[in-house]
Amino acid sequence: MTTPRGYVTIRSLFSTGEKRVDHAAHMQLALDEARLAAAAGEVPIGAVLVVGEAVVARAHNRREVWQDPTAHAELIAIREASAQLRTWRLTGGTLYVTMEPCAMCIGAALLARLDRVVFGVWDPKGGACGSVLNVPEEKRLNHRIDVIGGVLEQESRELLQGFFKNLRVKTDEKV
Repeated sequence: MTTPRGYVTIRSLFSTGEKRVDHAAHMQLALDEARLAAAAGEVPIGAVLVVGEAVVARAHNRREVWQDPTAHAELIAIREASAQLRTWRLTGGTLYVTMEPCAMCIGAALLARLDRVVFGVWDPKGGACGSVLNVPEEKRLNHRIDVIGGVLEQESRELLQGFFKNLRVKTDEKV
């Protein structure tokens, strides 16, 4: 399916005959996490991992706080869910994230055997689900994952834009 901006949405969730899921409610939880990241001075990206109907992990970016380049919201949520469920195989899981995952994060979602990733805003500079790369469509991989983009896209975009606008103002004030 092609979005109005020409991006490709990977395999439709509803073509599989699954019951309709309220993606907006789970994405709202991810946005709540993104706001926590912004309050801590982190890039406001939040993630929520759901298995069945249960939220098993919530996370937000912590790269600055932890001084760890891998402390992306998605990876933290996957780690927490694996610890909570005591398994690295998160089959049946859906990862909600406010921004299109990078190559590292979609790779982790594939390795965790998640069923799907749902994200808010597209990332034209580093997104790996159709913007810059399209990792989920790589036929040589041994796992397939459904990807749905654009859920609460405007809210996700506004949060990121507001954060970077404030960051530029703070930087200008220091000069």
